[in-house]
Amino acid sequence: MPQGLLPFFPNGVAQISDALAFKKEEGKVVYFNYQMPIFIHDEGDEKTFRMITSQFCVNGNAKQSEIVRAFGVTPISVKRGVKKYRDGGAAAFYVPLKGRGPSKLTTEVMSHAQDLLDQGKSANEVASTLNLKANTIRKTIAEGRLYQHAKKKKPTTPAQEADAASMMQRPQWAWAPPIRSNES
Repeated sequence: MPQGLLPFFPNGVAQISDALAFKKEEGKVVYFNYQMPIFIHDEGDEKTFRMITSQFCVNGNAKQSEIVRAFGVTPISVKRGVKKYRDGGAAAFYVPLKGRGPSKLTTEVMSHAQDLLDQGKSANEVASTLNLKANTIRKTIAEGRLYQHAKKKKPTTPAQEADAASMMQRPQWAWAPPIRSNES
């Protein structure tokens, strides 16, 4: 006949579930199954904390709500940890995060882009020449990492200058009441 365990925990522990408890001492977190210590990690080791608490949930030693209550973490972080543990096991918590990858604007590309801008090319033309997005070139110009020279005005004829001057003198819109004659 199987014997049951009496729920005795060491002094000064915080209970997680009926069978699990933890204690922080000397910069370490010690997890207990009744009287027996079962796992230890550094207090600041978040990856290992997420791994072991997820393992407790997956193995049925604790409920997710008990982990949330005992450690004051958010429910979504526990759910994400449990999913990560189910999908990849303990090793999934120690995989380095993926970065964005290398920048397309290397020093060589920046130099070539500046040469094209110096030749009077637009940001769109530079981008298509270098197989980049036009917005990438425009943002780099806005940040001051590339310099685009001011566009030169097209030469105008005297007639075009007169039209422009007359447009400046009158308002762009004007409303006048209709003129009515008194002959009706």
